[in-house]
Amino acid sequence: MLMRRVWSWVLAVAVSVAVGAGSASAAEDEDYYELMKLFVDTFEQIDRNYVKEVDRKELVEAAMRGMLNKLDPYSSYFDNKELKEFNEQVEQEFGGIGIQVSLDPKGRQLMVLSPIPGTPAYKAGIKAGDRIVEIDGKATAEFGEGKEMDTAVKMMRGTPGSPVKVTVVHEGSEEPTTLELLRAVIKTPTVLGDHFDSSGEWSYFIEGADKIGYIRLTHFSRNSAAEVEDALKSLQKQGMKALILDLRFNPGGLLTSATAISDLFVEDGVIVSTKGRNTDEQVATATKEGTYTGFPMVVLVNRYSASASEIVSACLQDHKRALVVGERTWGKGSVQNVIELDGGQSALKLTTASYHRPSGKNIHRFPNSKETDEWGVMPDEGYLVKFSTEDMQKYLEYRRQRDILGGERSEKPVEFTDLQVAKGIEWLKAELAKADEKKTESPEKTAEEKKDEKKDSAPKGQDEPKGGASVEFFRQLPWRPAHRG
Repeated sequence: MLMRRVWSWVLAVAVSVAVGAGSASAAEDEDYYELMKLFVDTFEQIDRNYVKEVDRKELVEAAMRGMLNKLDPYSSYFDNKELKEFNEQVEQEFGGIGIQVSLDPKGRQLMVLSPIPGTPAYKAGIKAGDRIVEIDGKATAEFGEGKEMDTAVKMMRGTPGSPVKVTVVHEGSEEPTTLELLRAVIKTPTVLGDHFDSSGEWSYFIEGADKIGYIRLTHFSRNSAAEVEDALKSLQKQGMKALILDLRFNPGGLLTSATAISDLFVEDGVIVSTKGRNTDEQVATATKEGTYTGFPMVVLVNRYSASASEIVSACLQDHKRALVVGERTWGKGSVQNVIELDGGQSALKLTTASYHRPSGKNIHRFPNSKETDEWGVMPDEGYLVKFSTEDMQKYLEYRRQRDILGGERSEKPVEFTDLQVAKGIEWLKAELAKADEKKTESPEKTAEEKKDEKKDSAPKGQDEPKGGASVEFFRQLPWRPAHRG
C-alpha cells in the first residue's frame, strides 16, 4: 500500500515536471515516467528485501546526495544540522578549527584553500595547499562517496573547547603530520590589515610605505562589504594616497558581497552577469553614489583566489579601475543557490548559473581545461609574479607570525620579501609620481584666480550669475591605468 502511494506521488511529480517543461514531447513524457518508475522500484526492493531494515529518510537522502554527486563539486544536500552549520558560516560565526577547504576528487582528500587567521588551525600552522588525509583517525578516502566534504565539516566542527585530531600533508611534503586542536568559536572579521598597531588594532597601511592602504579580505560573508567600507573610511581620514586590495588565498563566498564590494570602487557599468539554463540573464551594475575614487589601486590574487574573489578582480580589471598583480586565479565561475526543502528543514546547494566578467569572458575552469584555455583571472601584462611552493610556505609562515596579536613570539621571526606586494607598491608609486608631475605642470588655480578668469571671459554687457552660483568642472583622473591585456 505504501509503495502504491509513493508510486502515485512520483507519477504525479513526473507528469507535472513534464507539463512544466512546456516543450516536452510525448516521448520525453514517457522517459520521465519510466525513470521515476525505475527509482521507485529500486527504493521498494531495498525497503522490502535488504538484509537489514533501513531508515527510509536516510535512504532518500542518500539517493539525493548520489544525484548531486554526479553534477559538480559545488552542489550538495544539507540536512537540518548541516543547514544550520552553513547558515552559521555565512553569518561569520561557528564552532570549529577555522579552515576553508575544497575537495580533491582524484584522491578524495580535502585541500586547504585558506586557514582563517587567528583560529586554532591557523595557529597550528595549517597552510593553504595542505591536504587533510585523516580526521580523528578516520581516513578521508574512506568517507562515503559524495559525502567527503559534508563528513569532514561535520567531524571538524563541534563544541568549543573539545579536541579534534587532524592529520595533514603539507604542500611539498609526503610525510603526514597529526595535530591535536581544540575547537573554538570561529567569529572573526573578514577584513584584515597589514599589521597590528600599538593599541592592538589592525593598521590598514603598508608598513614602511607612504600612505599606501592595505585591505586583506579572507572571504566574502554577510558583513564583508560593510567591513571593507569601514576600513576605507578610516584610511581616507588618515590621508590614504593609494590602495592594495589583497584577495590572495580568498576562496570566495556570497555573490551579493562580491557585487557590493565591486560597487564601492566602480562608478557605472556591468559588475558581473549570470546565466542559467532556465533563467533570464541577470546583470549586476554599478552605481556612482558611494563610490571610492581618486586614488590608484592594485588587486593581489594567486592560485587560491576563487569564486567571489574572481568576480571582484575581473570587474576592477575590465573597468581599468585597478591593476591585477600576482598569479592566475583558481577558476570557479559557477553560482550556487540555496533552495529550501521540507519547509526549511533541509536544503539543496545547487549550481544554477554561471557568471561572466564584464568583458563577457569565461572564468570557469572546466575539468578538461588546459593552461592555454581561457579561464580564471590573469594578472595584467608584465605583472605576473609567481610564488614557488617554498615561497608560499615562507609567506604563510611570515604572515602567520605578523598576525599574532601582542606578546613576544616564541619562534624565530621569519624573514620574507613579499614580491607580489612589492610589485604592486612599485606600480602605485609610479602612478602617484605621474599624478604629482601633472599637478606641477598644471597647478590648481586659486579661488581668486578662477574668479578673475571668469570675469575676463564673460561677454561684455553680461552680468555674473547672481546668488553665488558656481560651475563645477570634472576631469579625468591622471592615474587611471591603460588597459594592460
